[in-house]
Amino acid sequence: MHRNSRFLAILLALVLALAPALAEARAGSGSSMGSRGSRTYVAPPTTPTAPYTAQPMQRSVTPYPAPNSQTMPGYAPGYGYGMGHGGGFLSGLLGGLIGAGIGGLLFGHGFFWGIHGFGSFLGLLLQIFLIVLVVRWLMRRFLGPQPVFAGLNAFARGAAGGPMPRGGGTAASGAIPITAEDYQAFERILYAVQAAWSAHDINALQRLATPEMVGYFAEQLAEQQSRGVRNLVRDVRLERGDLAEAWAEGGREYATVAMRFSMIDVTVDAAGRVVDGSPTERVEATELWTFLRVPGGNWLLSAIQQAA
Repeated sequence: MHRNSRFLAILLALVLALAPALAEARAGSGSSMGSRGSRTYVAPPTTPTAPYTAQPMQRSVTPYPAPNSQTMPGYAPGYGYGMGHGGGFLSGLLGGLIGAGIGGLLFGHGFFWGIHGFGSFLGLLLQIFLIVLVVRWLMRRFLGPQPVFAGLNAFARGAAGGPMPRGGGTAASGAIPITAEDYQAFERILYAVQAAWSAHDINALQRLATPEMVGYFAEQLAEQQSRGVRNLVRDVRLERGDLAEAWAEGGREYATVAMRFSMIDVTVDAAGRVVDGSPTERVEATELWTFLRVPGGNWLLSAIQQAA
């Protein structure tokens, strides 16, 4: 009985540790990747839609500069973002707690080397869950504004009277205006990229994104094919979006926008059976998408970053 309880406890801990990864199956697979010109490794300004510092780039063809907090604003030595790499302080703390618990269980001790029994383990998980909820609520309450739903065509409300205000700080050197037509283009690209991703349509992605981003998408789609599954993203709705920054450099124009969108996100096997996600329940994501163009040209997706 004790052995079965230990096995179930380890299984539950692993599920908790892997749950965020399983839920991130949309285009980009919940990663931070791509290039933002000279600002690739500089944190975009926060916005009302994405009030916390974005995750750093995990993959980019842009060479990583020598660590220097003075020339890389918003970064700390090593990772660059103030609260750590990846999912931030809370996910790192929770991952460490789960890892320590698994170690204790594997070596015959209680969870955290002192808590014995399956009931105690479940009680501890409940306590951790409640603590995480409280901390997240406090962070949202006191460290940043709450994003609110803006309805369909979420960019239009802020851009109707002219360029949308920046989400953080004052205008940067080389800043460029972003028009209502630009915001409409960003929204169309969001929908089109998710549709092309679901259809495994590389040709369509090549018309929407830079070669670097297309390469990442193609690699992720190939991994799906190798596992015999397909991720389908449907009924995408932009709930809110705003501008983080827009600038020009090297004969190109860049715009980074924060977007909170909802969707039906499911993964199916070769027989069409759902293996992850729900075909009826909508999920939400908040990401920062960077677009680039030559002056007067069409915008292309050049980077996706996760909002922490």
